[in-house]
Amino acid sequence: KTCNGSASAIIIIMKERKAGMRVGILSDTHGLLRLQVKDVLKTCDVILHGGDINREAIIKELEAFAPLYVVRGNNDKEWAEGMPEELSFSLEGVSFYMVHNKKGASHEGVSGADVVVYGHSHRYDERDIDGTLWLNPGSCGPRRFHQPITMAVMTIEGRAYQVEKLEFAHEEAGGAGI
Repeated sequence: KTCNGSASAIIIIMKERKAGMRVGILSDTHGLLRLQVKDVLKTCDVILHGGDINREAIIKELEAFAPLYVVRGNNDKEWAEGMPEELSFSLEGVSFYMVHNKKGASHEGVSGADVVVYGHSHRYDERDIDGTLWLNPGSCGPRRFHQPITMAVMTIEGRAYQVEKLEFAHEEAGGAGI
């Protein structure tokens, strides 16, 4: 009751969002975090980065959006010496294994994973191999090798998950999208 004796109402305002955990999955940013990518990551509960970050400032920026799981890529030099080259963890009951180059994937890491996240090639790839999802989100950093600019968002609900491929328009250096 309020001090004048009338009942008070408590109003809770919640941000509208889809059910389930949203996982932003990216790789090969090579020192560039595009505005469009940031807008997507702001809607995610967790971020996975498959390596080749190239600048520690990118890590700090990603950590400001959501908890971050990251592996070291072949272009991540001295500043990233303490970063793991492979990583295993679970989100909402879904087990993940991350490595930058799939050629370096360990049998132990892959064997226990529902999802393997990797990068390196800059090419989006999503395929089921023996019941495990192998996902390369491509590159959403500087455009290289005439590849599309891509990342993925996974929604996990229960132990089920769904992956959405996101592709961004190529902008010239200094354009509005960078």
